[in-house]
Amino acid sequence: MPIDIFMTQLSPTMTEGKIARWLKKEGDTLESGEVMLEVETDKATMEVEVIDEGVLHKIIAPEGALVTVGEAIGVIAEDDEEVPVDYVPEGSGQEPIVETHGTPSAVEAEPTPSVVPAPSEVAATPAPVDTAAVERAANDKRIKASPLARRLAKQKGINLAAITGTGPRGRIVKADIENAAKRGINLGGASFVAPTAIRPIPAGPMPYHADEYEAIENSMMRKAIARRLTESKQQVPHFYLSLDVEMDRLMDLRAQLNESADGAFKLSVNDFIVKAVSKALVDVPAANASWADSHTYQHKHAHISIAVAIEGGLITPIVRFAEQKSIVDISNEIKELAGKARAGELKPEEYTGGTFSISNLGMYGIKQFQAIVNPPEGAILAVGGTEERAVAENGQVVVKKMMTLTLSCDHRVVDGTVGAEYLNALKKHIECPASVLI
Repeated sequence: MPIDIFMTQLSPTMTEGKIARWLKKEGDTLESGEVMLEVETDKATMEVEVIDEGVLHKIIAPEGALVTVGEAIGVIAEDDEEVPVDYVPEGSGQEPIVETHGTPSAVEAEPTPSVVPAPSEVAATPAPVDTAAVERAANDKRIKASPLARRLAKQKGINLAAITGTGPRGRIVKADIENAAKRGINLGGASFVAPTAIRPIPAGPMPYHADEYEAIENSMMRKAIARRLTESKQQVPHFYLSLDVEMDRLMDLRAQLNESADGAFKLSVNDFIVKAVSKALVDVPAANASWADSHTYQHKHAHISIAVAIEGGLITPIVRFAEQKSIVDISNEIKELAGKARAGELKPEEYTGGTFSISNLGMYGIKQFQAIVNPPEGAILAVGGTEERAVAENGQVVVKKMMTLTLSCDHRVVDGTVGAEYLNALKKHIECPASVLI
């Protein structure tokens, strides 16, 4: 019987993907392990390999199509298998297609012009979800999953097609289901709630002359950034705390360590900040927490997300167990992760699961700014630049190297007192930088 190809979740935060390029065409033979197509996600453009061998009978989602996770994008037929002309994949959302000579297929047909509603016409209710279709996709036996994983997925209402397995050859295992449940990936389950639509900008001509701007199509990453940050500002009760720290000792220690390294390593100010942040989280564990409706999760380790600017957006690779690592190891790991991020080679486990974020714009001469919390993390630290300032000391005006730190907190999980205690613990480690070396 025909085998349906579904849009699978290629990153933990992916809810839809854009077909970037089909590397196989209808009628091509598919062999396991071959790259079948490329999908643009909210993080990167990723390759999708062939799992079920056969012949690519039909491409449902053409290049450029935006497809929700769990929807059908194509059909595979076995060798010499006759597929009914009116066959419709489960979850495709299509009516049966009857192909006759001279009649274009569904893929080739003229698209129906879409009408963008005016702002007053945009519904405030969640978008409808074809839960029955997604449930059928979840039960599709072609998805590689252990029996225990299938049973857990059924119990928790989780769509297997929305999960990337971490077991052998991409097999979905128990841990994948448990992690998906924590992240709220339950497409097809009774408790699934579709995200509220963000009110679009009305369609129509821009109020500028056509030769005065260039219209740049928003990538999946840029759309994801816009959606997540809008949701964060709307749904997370932010508050901000700022503190000035003296940097003279840290700058002197950094210079001494780099000089003594003879080129073996080169530490940056950011490396010291990451280590100090992790040490302060050990001192004030209440600041290392995440919010969920039923529980507050207080984390046992410091997994530090570091904002890295890449072409078309930004991503937050994670230094895991930072409190246990030396500053040299942290420095080397940050360089490696940043390189992977800019090359688009980060694996999902390298940018998901952070417990606290750092955004550093000091190298651009920014003195102070307020960052947006990255849910489900409870806080993010905005790091300004180091500059010489006139400060009062023992009744005298002296010049010192100073830096301004601003902590953005989710008030549901980090209270004002906790945030203040954390910033003061961080200040202690930065102003006595030898503490980060032990």
